[in-house]
Amino acid sequence: MNTPVVIGISSIQQKGSYDDLDEALILMEKAAQKAISDSTNPNIVNYIDQIQIPKGFWKYRDPGKWIAKRNGMKSAKTTVTKIGVLQQNLINTACKDIVDGKINASLIIGGEARYKKIQALKENKVFVETELNTNPDYYVKADHDLQTQDERDELGLMAVGYYAILETAYRAQKKLSIQEHKEKISKLYEVFSKIAKENPDGWLDKSLAANEIIEASKSNPLQALPYNKFHCTSWNVNQASAIIICSENLANNLRIPLSKRVYPLASSESNHMIAPIQRPHLSKSYGLDLAVKFIKDVCRNNNIEPNLYELYSCFPIAVQMFSDSLGLNENQSKTVTGGMSFAGGPLNNYMIHSTVKMLSKIRSDHSNIGLVTGVSGMMTKQALALWSKKPLIDFITKDVTEEAKLKEAPVQMSEELEGMATIIGYTIFKDNNGELKAVIYSEDSKNKRKVLISYDKEILKSMGEEEWVGKNIKFKGKHLVS
Repeated sequence: MNTPVVIGISSIQQKGSYDDLDEALILMEKAAQKAISDSTNPNIVNYIDQIQIPKGFWKYRDPGKWIAKRNGMKSAKTTVTKIGVLQQNLINTACKDIVDGKINASLIIGGEARYKKIQALKENKVFVETELNTNPDYYVKADHDLQTQDERDELGLMAVGYYAILETAYRAQKKLSIQEHKEKISKLYEVFSKIAKENPDGWLDKSLAANEIIEASKSNPLQALPYNKFHCTSWNVNQASAIIICSENLANNLRIPLSKRVYPLASSESNHMIAPIQRPHLSKSYGLDLAVKFIKDVCRNNNIEPNLYELYSCFPIAVQMFSDSLGLNENQSKTVTGGMSFAGGPLNNYMIHSTVKMLSKIRSDHSNIGLVTGVSGMMTKQALALWSKKPLIDFITKDVTEEAKLKEAPVQMSEELEGMATIIGYTIFKDNNGELKAVIYSEDSKNKRKVLISYDKEILKSMGEEEWVGKNIKFKGKHLVS
């Protein structure tokens, strides 16, 4: 039977001083070893044909080969997936390869050690990372850039500004006042922080009240309006997780206990890439809705009802967009980890950690059916995965990218040098010189898109107090004219 099944999982977290902490390579090896041990049969290493690792901040070319050599995985081919590739795609690839009989087992690992780097600075130590110069057997990368050049020029490569602009567009779409919106996302994240506090794998040790999240402060500084620090993913962590997936037949041959087995039921992903400024609707995604529809259809057609959710939570807008598309109400729990702000959000591998947590929840209560969601880029790509203790259906997956392309085409960029435009989203943050700056997405009189900026203090003050999405404004060059 080539039914894919997870037989080993692990999650590792480290805190302390510099000398107590491992670099990402060692963290990932420890996670792999722990997942092997969790499977109960160390002979699984003889059947691992595939090691997949999403690229983090680290510089190693191929940590997979190093881990394979040291741990007896002699037949393993290695893949490093770069930023811009959905982490769920690693799981889907493994499952499809198992169903097709291409591999016996796959090891998926993610890890990050930015906390060790920070401790090196604090303790005046020199951070040294093991040098690995051998390339993996395969690299996987995104087909297109995540942003336009105009966006990169004004927002850089940090995700927070892009997501903040999507958030303001969402706020206006929901017809919420600035204060109502602040209260909504802060109450949402108050609940997340309480769950993270009870999560032994969670990064923060205490929960936060909504009033500690809602306003900027010394401990919660503004990142990009309306986001403060506690609204944002926390990637300065030392964390690693691993998942071992194999065929049911191999699990039987290795006598893996039934208590260890959790089954992927269905997965969907949209890899349709449109730069944020060019999306027809900033706070809505056709690809997301199509991916959600596929999972909901699978559930309806097979009488499956998820009761646990882990909605990707790099920033509140991601949680809200998934929640709206899935039709969840405000009282339904939307995380089992506590979210990326509080449980920790290591770069480009959080969905590995959240999936491990979901699988552990399913192991502990066999009635649980879990739905895990993921994102890549600036809410660019989306994925969903349905998990259960029993193989209720044959694993099924769908990529909705081509269908999404038919429904959602990028809006052309404006070449107008001056004129009138309508604001469709905006944010405020400190530029590289420490000066407050507004970045505005707008639509000109020909319904083409333009990125504008402003340093005008009166405008910046007004943007923080009243809604500017929907306002008609004048521009000259790339500047909003007061």
